Amino acid sequence: MRYLFEEYAFDTDRRELHRGADVVSVAPQVFDLIDYLIRNRERVVSKDDLIKAIWNGRSVSDAALTTRLNAARTAIGDSGEEQRFIKTLPRKGFRFVGAVRDAKEPAGAAVADNQVELQKPDLALPDKPSIAVLPFENMSGDPEQEYFADGMVEEIITALSRFKSLFVIARHSSFTFKGKAVDIKEVRRRLGVRYVLEGSVRKASGKVRITGQLIDAVTGAHLWADRFERDLTDIFALQDEVTLAVVSAVQPKMLQTEIEMATRRRPENLTAYDFILRAMQQFYLATRDGVAEATRLAHRALELDPTFGRAAALAAYCHAVNVLWAYAIDPQFERNESNRLLRLALSVDDGDPDTLAWAGFTSVYMVGDYERAIEIATYLAGEGNSLTNELRNNIVMLNILQRTLYENGEAELAKKYEDAYTKLLTDLQVNEGGGQKGNY
Repeated sequence: MRYLFEEYAFDTDRRELHRGADVVSVAPQVFDLIDYLIRNRERVVSKDDLIKAIWNGRSVSDAALTTRLNAARTAIGDSGEEQRFIKTLPRKGFRFVGAVRDAKEPAGAAVADNQVELQKPDLALPDKPSIAVLPFENMSGDPEQEYFADGMVEEIITALSRFKSLFVIARHSSFTFKGKAVDIKEVRRRLGVRYVLEGSVRKASGKVRITGQLIDAVTGAHLWADRFERDLTDIFALQDEVTLAVVSAVQPKMLQTEIEMATRRRPENLTAYDFILRAMQQFYLATRDGVAEATRLAHRALELDPTFGRAAALAAYCHAVNVLWAYAIDPQFERNESNRLLRLALSVDDGDPDTLAWAGFTSVYMVGDYERAIEIATYLAGEGNSLTNELRNNIVMLNILQRTLYENGEAELAKKYEDAYTKLLTDLQVNEGGGQKGNY
């Protein structure tokens, strides 16, 4: 069996780990550890599970286990700080959280190392939105300007990678298409992505023009396109500005497309992520029935994946709204459920912007924990994530957090959220002519 994730191919039959065409050296015990985590990626693996599977139940110190985990993370380009692939859940265990595709090879197939890339099978789409940002074409006619175009793409990849709800192809893989005539369906086949972002950069006479377009690689449909023209003064500030503009447009557009697809998918084929997409669509109807259905769907997502922090946070949010909008038959039960799910959400995923946004709402209105809300607001503002995340969700949270900050003397930080709230509200009214119920 070969497991594929980002630019890595993990071959359990040949006991090899490839990064692209390169073989990565892995100690046997570390290989077994990665293998076990990948094969059990649908659940949290305890320390006892690992010791039983890898060390045959022998007594192993925490230091030895930590050393092997660090070696496993290093082999696949991960780290204890980033935890892109192997996530540590305090007091619970470990889980492989990277998006993995299975690639079965014919029995007895002998594939030479230098033929791995040529004979790689079509990659299946992961179970969450996946995107490759291809190298932007340098239209300036000056080879020395390649660095600017490449730097822009790297910034966009980095910004998109902050969204845990997205599967973003690493630069190493997407840049294999640099300088080539691109067939979007070939990109989908080789990289296993649904969305492709491509563009061009032209610099001339003190100005720069950047174009970008988002394409559904399965259908070939163009989902978004825009052009940005700026004075070429501070090159790094310009890259930041355009990156923010592109990500702000692309990420919500992908979410909208994913929600539409989830509503058409047969119930028996739904994943935990599909249920959350459906729940969000129902919640934004802002009706009693919509919130009730969103609550049910969020709980269904948790049944499929008890460590899905976003599902727990959305469920907590829904229970809180049942109280605030006077939908609750038993308000105390709704409060208790909201608080329980809030604790669960923060225990399993305290770094996802959406999880934190919904948790901030619940902290303020169910617990009265303004300090936690301020801490969340400070983190999100520092990361810059909430200002570019899903539009409707942040219309709610930016309004709540800016009011909470003002009421607690955090005027400077509140002003940042107020400005972002005003801008996003204007954008939402322009794009859709609507809003949400009340101030929530």
